[in-house]
Amino acid sequence: MKNNKKNRLAMIIMIIFIHTGLAIAQKSPQWLIYQGNEGPGKGKHIVFISGDEEYRSEEGLPMLAKILAERHGFKCTVLFAIDPATTTINPENQTNIPGMEQLKTADLMVLLIRFRELPDEQMKYFVEYTKAGKPVVALRTSTHGFNYTRNKQSPYAKYSYNSKVKGWEGGYGKQVLGETWIDHHGIHGKEGTRGLVNGLMKDHPILRGVKDIWTPTDVYGIRGLTTDSQVLIFGQSSLGMTPSAPLSYEKSVMPVAWIKSHTSESGKKAKIFTTTMGASIDLVSEDLRRLIVNACYWATGLEQQIPEQNNVLIVGEYNPTMFGFGKYQRGLSPATFEWRK
Repeated sequence: MKNNKKNRLAMIIMIIFIHTGLAIAQKSPQWLIYQGNEGPGKGKHIVFISGDEEYRSEEGLPMLAKILAERHGFKCTVLFAIDPATTTINPENQTNIPGMEQLKTADLMVLLIRFRELPDEQMKYFVEYTKAGKPVVALRTSTHGFNYTRNKQSPYAKYSYNSKVKGWEGGYGKQVLGETWIDHHGIHGKEGTRGLVNGLMKDHPILRGVKDIWTPTDVYGIRGLTTDSQVLIFGQSSLGMTPSAPLSYEKSVMPVAWIKSHTSESGKKAKIFTTTMGASIDLVSEDLRRLIVNACYWATGLEQQIPEQNNVLIVGEYNPTMFGFGKYQRGLSPATFEWRK
């Protein structure tokens, strides 16, 4: 009898443990939230959306978010491409970025996405944000962030990088950010990018303290920025993958960072900053980080508070993975990037 009671008690304890464990697993976050420290950004919310197969946005965006939260006071939420089966980060999954509803309270959206085909229940928050005329800071492949080629009946098909819908030619990249995917102007994987500050814009607050940018990713081709675009930085190809590599004077320079506005369907004008730099390995460049942090200040109306040299020291460790398809780190979860003092 005693053994039966013990066995029954053990069974009950095991059931409670299993159910508790399941509850914890079900509640495990599929995105990150860094609560802002003290700073100019206190009270403002930035949502970072990562999701690209090549440039390790899942590594670079949490690093930028930590800087903006810890050193500048912004509340920062980071979203990831998540494998629904494993709940781990899988940038090759193009159809799932949980937490898009976080955009409802966002003061700024920071993007590094590529060829996403999000379901309606996620994409609607992105579209609502765009229609509301809120600001955007977009990096690298965000110029070709969406691809609904396989689902042309989607109400969001016009956002595709290759859209031919009237008024939405070139999709979200062209119509909102200023350009869609064109080509690799530099030799991909063999040439880097040397940033050249546009002297006509040298006094713009986003360029404050920005002097030296070199990145191992190549220059993208830009063929037709919208007329209201203002180029902050041009990019010249470097003949090699090191900062000291000589420059390729046979190739023309291309815009690699610009600002513009986008008039939304609500009639509001959104501030837009776009750079074709921004891979995780690019962000080793201190002045590229400064450029992006300054852009976040500008986009949220804090340009008057940009100091001569904004603090962009990395919080914690940062060991970015080299860009390339299929090279992302397996088994990572959003919790991997949590920051504990």
